Amino acid sequence: MIAEAEAIAAKATQKCDGDESLISREIKTYFDDKFGPTWHCIVGGNFKAFVTHEAKTFLFFYSGKNAVLLFRAY
Repeated sequence: MIAEAEAIAAKATQKCDGDESLISREIKTYFDDKFGPTWHCIVGGNFKAFVTHEAKTFLFFYSGKNAVLLFRAY
């Protein structure tokens, strides 16, 4: 799942020309479609977060200059 998220983030970054809101929408939509709802995605260069998530469904990684926070919650 981590490798898949990193690949989708890289593709979305190129496709969306670096627009963070569009990148996050692409990643969230992909994960909702593939793994079922409800995924949340935050993309940016500078943010803080404190979230509640479903077990084994929390990802944080960097894609280029942007940090990506992807998690599933109900």
